[in-house]
Amino acid sequence: MTDPQSRDQDVVDVLTADHREVEALFVELESRQGTPEHRRQLADVVIAELVRHAIAEEMYVYPAARKAFPDGDEVAEHEISEHSDAERTMKDLEGVDPSDPRFDELLAHLTGTIRHHVKDEEGDLFPRLRAAVAKEELVELAGKVNAAKKSAPTRPHPAAPDHPPANKLLAPGTGLVDRMRDALAHRPTSMADLREQER
Repeated sequence: MTDPQSRDQDVVDVLTADHREVEALFVELESRQGTPEHRRQLADVVIAELVRHAIAEEMYVYPAARKAFPDGDEVAEHEISEHSDAERTMKDLEGVDPSDPRFDELLAHLTGTIRHHVKDEEGDLFPRLRAAVAKEELVELAGKVNAAKKSAPTRPHPAAPDHPPANKLLAPGTGLVDRMRDALAHRPTSMADLREQER
C-alpha cells in the first residue's frame, strides 16, 4: 500500500494510511459504478490490500501490543479474531461474480467488519501503542510492516497461521505463490496494477 515518505513515519502512520486507501476503494465499490469486470478487479485489489495489511499487523503490531499492554493478549486476540472473520468473507467474495447478488451482500459484510475494525484500532489500539511504545520502536515497526507487506500473501488463506513464529515463516512462501497466481491470472493487487491494466 503506502511507502513511508519520511523516516519519522511510525507504524500508526503507515497503518492509518492503509485504512484510508481501503476506505476509498470501499466507497468506489459501494457506488456500484463501472463494469462488472472493473468491480471484480477493485474487489481483488481490496482483498490483496487487506490481506497484506492484516498479515503485517499479525507479524509485528499485535506482538508489540502483547508486550506493551497489561491486557495485550486480550487486545491482540480480539484483533486477530476480527481478521479471521474478514478473511473468511474475502475468501467467499473471491469466488463470486460481481453480477451475482451475493457479491454485494459479501461486500457489505466485509465493509462493515473492516470499518468496525478500523474504528477499534484507530480509537483504541493505535493511541495506546503511541502512549506505551517508544517512538523509535514505532518507527522501526513501520519499516518491518512495510517490508512484510512486500512479501505477504495477496489472497485470503483462512486456515493459515496468524501468530508468530509460524506466520513469519510461512507467509513469504505463500505470498510468492499468490503473486505467481496473480501474474498468470492478470489479477491486479494494487491500484497501480489496476491503472496499468486499464491503459
